[in-house]
Amino acid sequence: MSAFHFPAKLGGAMGGLLLLVGSSVFLVRFQHAGPYGFPGGGNLLAAALALGLGALLLRPSIAVLLSWAALLASPVVLFFALYATLAELEEVIVLKATDLAGQPADLRLWVVDHAGAAWVTMPRTKADAHRLGESELELLRRGELTCVTATRHEDRATANQIHELRQEKYAIQRLATSIGLFGSEAAEQTIALRLDPCVAGSTP
Repeated sequence: MSAFHFPAKLGGAMGGLLLLVGSSVFLVRFQHAGPYGFPGGGNLLAAALALGLGALLLRPSIAVLLSWAALLASPVVLFFALYATLAELEEVIVLKATDLAGQPADLRLWVVDHAGAAWVTMPRTKADAHRLGESELELLRRGELTCVTATRHEDRATANQIHELRQEKYAIQRLATSIGLFGSEAAEQTIALRLDPCVAGSTP
């Protein structure tokens, strides 16, 4: 038997799993009320790679070396596609913002409620890139679109407090923390945004 003999049963099982998880990156978003949010960025890349590798592994006629390459790459791709799916299982809100080039951007974020308002966290660079500060935005939550005023809180105490509240609410964050993807405290560049309803009569 050749040292490069490909384990067809293992390849087939992994291929089927990749197709399932790759598809779930797209399908899981249908559970959220409101307009469907098509995956983008790293989530879309992970889904596309999972579907592509899955299709390769389920084709018995492809070259052995190509099959091995697909199989070896599968665990990493599977991890990121699975994370992209699990991140959408719990509550996700959308902030409708505008980037520095004036282009609209839908920011999908985890959210917690604290002190009578909704709160999100993100890197300072992301907030700067979408001009998030003392600004009015549209918030899509539970299928309802409302106007909110975003107020930045850049102090470590507030960022850590919101990070801890997210840790309590989101199982996937607790899992990610347990394997070292997240720290027990907010990252140094993380800021918190308080989202309050706009005053009567204002529009984003």
